[in-house]
Amino acid sequence: MRNALLASAALGLVLTGAAKADITIGVAGPMTGQYASFGEQLRVGAEQAVADINEAGGVNGEMLQLSIGDDACDPKQAVAVANNFASEGVPFVAGHFCSGSSIPASQVYADEQIIEISPASTNPDYTDQRPGDGIYRVCGRDDQQGEVAGAYIAENFPDAKVAIINDKTAYGKGLADQTQKYYEEAGKTPALVEAYTAGEKDYTSLVTKMKQAGIGLVYIGGYHTEAGLMARQMREQGMDTVIMSGDALVTDEYWAITGDAGQGTLMTFSPDPRNNPAAKPIVEKLEAEGKTTEGYVLYTYAAIQAWAEAAKAAGSTEYDAVVTALNDGEFSTVIGDLEFDDKGDVTLPGYVMYDWQDGKYAELDSAESTDAAAPADAAAPAEGTAEDAPAN
Repeated sequence: MRNALLASAALGLVLTGAAKADITIGVAGPMTGQYASFGEQLRVGAEQAVADINEAGGVNGEMLQLSIGDDACDPKQAVAVANNFASEGVPFVAGHFCSGSSIPASQVYADEQIIEISPASTNPDYTDQRPGDGIYRVCGRDDQQGEVAGAYIAENFPDAKVAIINDKTAYGKGLADQTQKYYEEAGKTPALVEAYTAGEKDYTSLVTKMKQAGIGLVYIGGYHTEAGLMARQMREQGMDTVIMSGDALVTDEYWAITGDAGQGTLMTFSPDPRNNPAAKPIVEKLEAEGKTTEGYVLYTYAAIQAWAEAAKAAGSTEYDAVVTALNDGEFSTVIGDLEFDDKGDVTLPGYVMYDWQDGKYAELDSAESTDAAAPADAAAPAEGTAEDAPAN
């Protein structure tokens, strides 16, 4: 009888503990490697969101714990991270950063019924071909970003010889392809279309080719590390070519690579969430602690906010219930009030143009975006120009 009572008491303790157990959620991105500054953005946003949600009482009375996955922007490592999250029993992952990681990892999440909300993966295939109903993003898409960039180049650099290059990744090539599509729809033809290999240190041959082709503006579909190196190598060759890229330049590390060579770099990114009144106390808190608020910090925070509010609305972290709540709900977040469409894309304003000046990036206002023009010599052939290079 004593043993039976002890067993009954132990079972009661287990059940009580299970009822009040913490909920482990995941955040995944490149915590190491050449894109680790973006992993840091995701980690900072996730940690702050978890701390603030717990301070407010948690999710359905349970506290959140955060598990951090490092995919290094490598597809195989991303799948391993996703499988590890599955073994931990997490119901939700905020991630990944690189589209080339999010897309293969999403298959694991769909199979294991784990909700994934990416703060930063912009390739259209991520949601257009999502393998399950629980795959979402709170950022925009490359076709939206490319439309803004292509139209901007055509309008503001009408006489420049334009190069469109990409790093062959899901993100970089997808973004460059979309920019080229909309540039050509505006009646323009790029003078040069090339691919390069990410991770190299010397892009002199590509830079020389652009110089010989008289390129006045280069659109770089890729990440800040390679774009920064190209900027320096172009300036070293005496080129004043305008550099434009996408949201992968929203890190101070870009300027750390370029120094003054990055002056005037253009890029597309969503309207700066740090300007939202709802984000102000979070930004102030992070800045007071010396933490970054740039790039995708607040997007990661918002991804966790949306999932937590959906779980509260569902009264559960069970997959189907939370998916239904995400599909049906509207969520007040630090990046604005958002809903998800039937693909899992977010209904928020798209992209605007930014430029880098004196080590900081800032939105161009509407007048600047409309009236901006290429430098006087942007359309002129560079010294030593050869014949026009054909578009690929």
